[in-house]
Amino acid sequence: MVSQPRLLRAVAAEVLLDVENGDSLSQCLPPALSRLAPEQRPQLQAICYGTCRWFHRLDGELRQRLKKPLRKPDRIIHHLMLVALFQLRYSEQATYAVLNESVEACRTLDKPHLTGLVNGVLRAAEREGTPETKDESSRFSHPQWMIEKLRHNWPEHWQAVLEANNIQAPMTLRVNARRFSREHYLDLLAEAGIGARPTRFAPMGIQLERPAPVDQLPWFADGAVSVQDEAAQLCTTLLDLKPGQRVLDACAAPGGKTCAILESQPELAEVVAVDESAERLPRIQENLDRLDLDATLQEADAADIDQWWDGQGFDRILLDVPCSATGVIRRHPDIKLLRRESDIAPLAGIQLGLLDAMWRILKPGGRLVYATCSVFPQENHRIIQRFLKQQDQASLVPIQAPWGLELQAGRQLLPAPDSHDGFFYAVLEKPET
Repeated sequence: MVSQPRLLRAVAAEVLLDVENGDSLSQCLPPALSRLAPEQRPQLQAICYGTCRWFHRLDGELRQRLKKPLRKPDRIIHHLMLVALFQLRYSEQATYAVLNESVEACRTLDKPHLTGLVNGVLRAAEREGTPETKDESSRFSHPQWMIEKLRHNWPEHWQAVLEANNIQAPMTLRVNARRFSREHYLDLLAEAGIGARPTRFAPMGIQLERPAPVDQLPWFADGAVSVQDEAAQLCTTLLDLKPGQRVLDACAAPGGKTCAILESQPELAEVVAVDESAERLPRIQENLDRLDLDATLQEADAADIDQWWDGQGFDRILLDVPCSATGVIRRHPDIKLLRRESDIAPLAGIQLGLLDAMWRILKPGGRLVYATCSVFPQENHRIIQRFLKQQDQASLVPIQAPWGLELQAGRQLLPAPDSHDGFFYAVLEKPET
């Protein structure tokens, strides 16, 4: 029988190889977790997320230490050593355990001929410490193209964005306004011994001092709160929701914003949530059920309005478009490995197409809020500028807010340590006639 520590490291290496081959952690982690004992699953998750977060720094060190790259059939051992380096550099795991169990994991992965290499590389790493490097990708632990793009787009902020991306994001809650005031729920958290404070900008947001399992949060199962970053919560402050309105949440999964809309204005006529993912749509329903909310769910490509639209216009539309997700890297560090610079232009085409389609079904006098969790202008204010050139009837509504950076079109939040994610918002209105 394979020892649990050996298996843990072997499974972690397999997950990282899957990520390198194009799978996200959210895709490949669940089946991997099921292979381990319950008490080991949090450690596997921490190892995989941490190794992705510091991948470019760890990979830079490992490439310095290897005389030549491993053959493709042995690539799994490269990732096994990355896991070990992560534990040596960023965890409190005992050094002897990391070294010995990583060597044993070679055998678990059917690579016994590489045990000597693994032992030698890791012992040298432990003995010599982290090597100095002038390589930017290693220093900032990001792909070089992303560093250069951030530096070009945000010359005054790029380094702060890179540093924020490497810090684990805080856990933030949205209080269900139908159930509790924010002050009341802060009192409940205090009674439960959970440290927390109100968010600066989102009116129903609470940030925890440290992450907590949701089953420890007072009344979570009964719909008192949801987990949602502060930047994402701001959508309801921009929609200007009123009783009797028909609202669309396009590209809605997993439903956090759908639920936030329903919580913030209980007297809406209808909320329609559209998403093309048959796998993710049930997540929206689960969230609605827990919060005791109702919405009309549609499985469809929101841009293909002939497929799903019933011909009745919408007073308000939230368009949270598919994007590079470069504003949420601290929550999803595998984005550093999965995203390519060549992804941006096709995404911009999708975003502009969705904006065109949503404009067609917005009622005269209606309001559309465009949102992304990207920090790249090509997906954000430049999309809005391109749309405004094409659609001369659209008017841009200035966002008067204490958060983010004011741009020519819209407002950009950059990821901030111990605060919100990176997010972009723009508000458009259609004339009455």
